[in-house]
Amino acid sequence: MPCYSLDGDNIRHGLNKNLGFSTDDREENIRRVAEVARLFADAGLVCITSFISPFAKDRQNAREIHEMAGLPFFEIFIDAPLNICESRDVKGLYKKARAGEIKGFTGIDSEYEKPESPELVLKTNIATVNECIQQVVELLQAQNIVPKTVIKNVLELFVPENKIDQARADANMLPTLEITKLDLQWVQVLSEGWATPLKGFMRETEYLQVIHFGTLRDGKGRVGIALVDGVINLSIPIVLPVALEDKQRLDGCTAFALEYNGQRVAILGNPEFYEHRKEERCARVWGTTCVKHPHVKMVMESGDWLAGGDLLVLEKIKWNDGLDQYRLTPLELRQKFEEMNADAVFAFQLRNPVHNGHALLMQDTKSHLLERGYKHPVLLLHPLGGWTKEDDVPLEWRMKQHAAVLEEHVLDPKSTIVAIFPSPMLYAGPTEVQWHCRARMIAGANFYIVGRDPAGMPHPETKKDLYEPTQGGKVLSMAPGLASVEIIPFRVAAYNKVKKAMIFYDSERHDEFDFISGTRMRKLAREGENPPDGFMAPKAWKVLTEYYKSLEKNINSTFS
Repeated sequence: MPCYSLDGDNIRHGLNKNLGFSTDDREENIRRVAEVARLFADAGLVCITSFISPFAKDRQNAREIHEMAGLPFFEIFIDAPLNICESRDVKGLYKKARAGEIKGFTGIDSEYEKPESPELVLKTNIATVNECIQQVVELLQAQNIVPKTVIKNVLELFVPENKIDQARADANMLPTLEITKLDLQWVQVLSEGWATPLKGFMRETEYLQVIHFGTLRDGKGRVGIALVDGVINLSIPIVLPVALEDKQRLDGCTAFALEYNGQRVAILGNPEFYEHRKEERCARVWGTTCVKHPHVKMVMESGDWLAGGDLLVLEKIKWNDGLDQYRLTPLELRQKFEEMNADAVFAFQLRNPVHNGHALLMQDTKSHLLERGYKHPVLLLHPLGGWTKEDDVPLEWRMKQHAAVLEEHVLDPKSTIVAIFPSPMLYAGPTEVQWHCRARMIAGANFYIVGRDPAGMPHPETKKDLYEPTQGGKVLSMAPGLASVEIIPFRVAAYNKVKKAMIFYDSERHDEFDFISGTRMRKLAREGENPPDGFMAPKAWKVLTEYYKSLEKNINSTFS
């Protein structure tokens, strides 16, 4: 939903720079503001006007300007005591007014006429910034001005504790389908609620909605859904491929058990089978059918049928790799945020080691949130923990590297949660980045940092970017169903040779910057060399060099 804010800074210095603070000038100031706001509203934008507007007749005139045009108008009273207003006076205007340097200043020597029946009252001395924002959003939602929050609750797919024994007994009596490690990762994603409101692997109607529209449009019977136009963002198909022989064997069953490494992990109820049109799936999701793309290759080699159905998972999926304590579910993350008194949660998705350029983005985001009035912004550092391609740094080593970054206080450990996102990687660019964002929204994030070429990779044949690097951020900013997440756009950071630090790129000082590519970083690490001072925390770099040394040892032992 497009929105624009009008305030003293962008009006008084331009359109109204010829007006002072006399009664007549104040009246004309608000009249002009109301007319501009009417034009914005007429163009379909939500226009928020932040002006003191001390006189009731001026506010009534602003309302009439909108009502005569058939446009909604809402008066919101910021009910803050005078001492609170003075404590927030970053420009020192109250101080000047009390010293007599400014005449006719509201609250000092000019009256403020309190609204008698505003649509909303915000007590900013009691409520947090986030709580006030939520109240404004809820008002606009109630009036059908902006879409309602799409997903309020998390739908987990675990068997209730009091029914575990019966479910295990049922699973032992059912026919089975052997699933792959990749399938099990999707079972984990579904069971923990990351794909809320899905109740299991996609049925054909859900699959078609997702690959054609990037959304789920049928909200009937779903848990915790509040819909305006029935749109739920879901950009990637979450499906279970099966071979023809298995489809023929299981067709007609009311349920079957999913088995991994000899253990029954879940039950798929009321299953349906439909054709796995692989080429079409790949063309729509990845924009390519090149079988040298690592995930496209896996799709092309998978079963010719897809099985959809309702999923019941017998227990939380564990990998017993020493990292399970980091695999927090959306509900567990929400609880963590509450315990930390977070009034803003900003998420950073990554599948690579953290260098100081990444850290700069996260530090800058936190600073901006604090400037906006948030008191306890929390960073969700959320590395992807499912399948990744062979040349990516494995999860175990990435987690060691992230721990070293926190140990060196490159990021604040007290306001950071490091957790593992269980999803496999698709390398599907702007299509996949919507999935990454909406999954963090499910977990409680309301800000999402998007990087350059998110979820992208070079084309396996041409070696050029498979996706235009800036389009991931552009797509996120206008994707349906993600209105409750604010997208923090990518800013280019590079190594500054003069300051010996990663800073935001300035084209006017281009010669000072060194763009250290991932390829160059990996080459330095493999050869045991150090990067320039300030590129990465030393302990974090040491972890990376140890990883590449371990690769050399494995290669040498293979050929010895």
